[in-house]
Amino acid sequence: IDTGMGLERIGAVMQGKTDNYATNLMRALIEASADLTKVAADGPHAVSHRVIADHLRAAVFLIADGVLPSNEGRGYVLRRIMRRAMRHAHIIGAKEPLMWRLVPALVAQMGTTYSELVRAQALATETLRLEETRFRQTLDRGLKLLDEAVEGLPPDGTLAGETAFKLYDTFGFPFDLTEDALRARGLKVDQAGFAAAMAKQKADARAAWAGSGERATETLWFDVRERIGATEFLGYDTETAEGQVVGLVIDGAEVSSAKAGDKVRVVLNQTPFYAESGGQVGDTGVMFSAQGVEITINDVQKKLGELFVHEGEVTRGSLNVGDALELRVDVARRSRIRANHSATHLMHEALRRALGDHVTQKGSMVSADRLRFDFAHPKAMSNDEIGSVEAAVNAVIRCNNDVVTRLMTPDAAIEAGAMALFGEKYGEEVRVLSMGEDEGAQGKPYSVELCGGTHARRTGDIALFTIISEGAVASGVRRIEALTGEAARQYLLARDKALSETAGVLKTTPDQVTARVLSLVEDRKKLERELGDLRKKIALGSGGGDVTIREVAGIKIDTRVLDGVSAKDLRPMIEETRAKIGSGIVVFVTREDGKASIAVGVSADLTSRISAVDLVRAGACALGGKGGGGRPDMAQAGGPDGDKADAAIEAVLAQIS
Repeated sequence: IDTGMGLERIGAVMQGKTDNYATNLMRALIEASADLTKVAADGPHAVSHRVIADHLRAAVFLIADGVLPSNEGRGYVLRRIMRRAMRHAHIIGAKEPLMWRLVPALVAQMGTTYSELVRAQALATETLRLEETRFRQTLDRGLKLLDEAVEGLPPDGTLAGETAFKLYDTFGFPFDLTEDALRARGLKVDQAGFAAAMAKQKADARAAWAGSGERATETLWFDVRERIGATEFLGYDTETAEGQVVGLVIDGAEVSSAKAGDKVRVVLNQTPFYAESGGQVGDTGVMFSAQGVEITINDVQKKLGELFVHEGEVTRGSLNVGDALELRVDVARRSRIRANHSATHLMHEALRRALGDHVTQKGSMVSADRLRFDFAHPKAMSNDEIGSVEAAVNAVIRCNNDVVTRLMTPDAAIEAGAMALFGEKYGEEVRVLSMGEDEGAQGKPYSVELCGGTHARRTGDIALFTIISEGAVASGVRRIEALTGEAARQYLLARDKALSETAGVLKTTPDQVTARVLSLVEDRKKLERELGDLRKKIALGSGGGDVTIREVAGIKIDTRVLDGVSAKDLRPMIEETRAKIGSGIVVFVTREDGKASIAVGVSADLTSRISAVDLVRAGACALGGKGGGGRPDMAQAGGPDGDKADAAIEAVLAQIS
């Protein structure tokens, strides 16, 4: 391998092949592609099958490593790989998404050696299926636009770079696919022109953003960090400490002192205050000195990875660089944050056990009042799955085991079973957090993760855990919000109170509320149907609404203005009335809450001369509305001015005339 020969080339030699794609590493995937598409593996489309097999393997391995398709960074590389293979699936005539159906063949071939493929199979399958379904829509639209763009180009012509950029920027058609599509036709694309258009867009964006005061402030932290060094964090072991002021910033500029009332950013040589990072919010608290200085700290931010910046207000005295201060974190708030952060780790492990090893963290927020956790999963969780996660976390909490933290090298930590978050940067030494006991393996912790945040001392400190919501935030990414401790107890008490009050209103017991509500809903639906039928009978019977039957241009016309009739009931009423009058036109207007709806029906023998769509648009205009839609024999529209119902009917009659 060190000679550049490569594993696959060695495989080709050992198997007596002259082509990497003829080895058993690739041939099985190529044949699977050929089998599903019914297109010969070695025919004119041999290259397309090779691209599909090669890119499928790369894409699934990336997904197994925690990468998901996006428009930047690793995710963009993955998306380009996937889309190139999907483009070739389109070339060979695959009518339905193909890539996701090839995942089992890849897992069968390489899953034994690479177990992460087995764990990620469900996620990879769903990701590929959704991505290809969306991409096919983009591809169809883009190819049509590309056909229009190259119309008139000579056989060896070049597409303008600006046109290619418009396809990419406005319609989402990737540049590499534009190149592929043109190459197949013997055409080229102006790469320099595309790059210039891209650069211009970025320059325009920078110009629009320039002048931001916040970014100007950020640049000064490089100078501060160079001069005073990193802040030493003491907060793992204490919530109180002493520190020396080594830097002060007011309104984006360094100062030597600050007075009462000043909004100030304070940099210390050491601090127990946690700076926002890893999803955990910054601490709050107070700083003070024996000389009467007091500063209220509202937030702490981390600059350049190791500079802790305390944001607050001087509430008393005068603060100077060099002052020694007593530092006190808000202990009650920190305790709630600790509990929520530890619960996040336990929930992460519970989700993996309930849903599968493909579950990986995609973002989190840990604050004093709640926790939020984003994770990779292709579909909504069921109520049973949510319940099992809650039960698992609370079971670990009740065991009240010590939360153990160890310092290790990243490699040693991962080898010991710690879960690292993909994309996170770790230094030479990391904190390994272990919580709970795994019932299935004596002596093994329930959860082991690399984490630099602050945590509960024992799992029992979390007290109680409950999930309050679960939903989607992006394709293949779900979000859970949850509460712990007293906040969870108060939430459950409020929910129980609401249930008891609901039961009282319904005159039943709390355990019978669901059955009672279902019964009431069914009764309501029945009554609404009966009421709707009754209203239609009244409206269509004698005296129902303002009924006028007349002839215009030799055509019988039934017009009515109705009140209390739902707009959705107009069409069936018109169909019934049209059947009664035979040849003719029916025009009904209904008024409700000041607004109006108009529907027009035209008998089949008249639709060649008169369109219901044209008539209803004329009526809608009189009602203050626009448009209207339907068929030549039936159309409907609406408007905001119910007082113009009669005018709408007159407008329809005028259109008929």
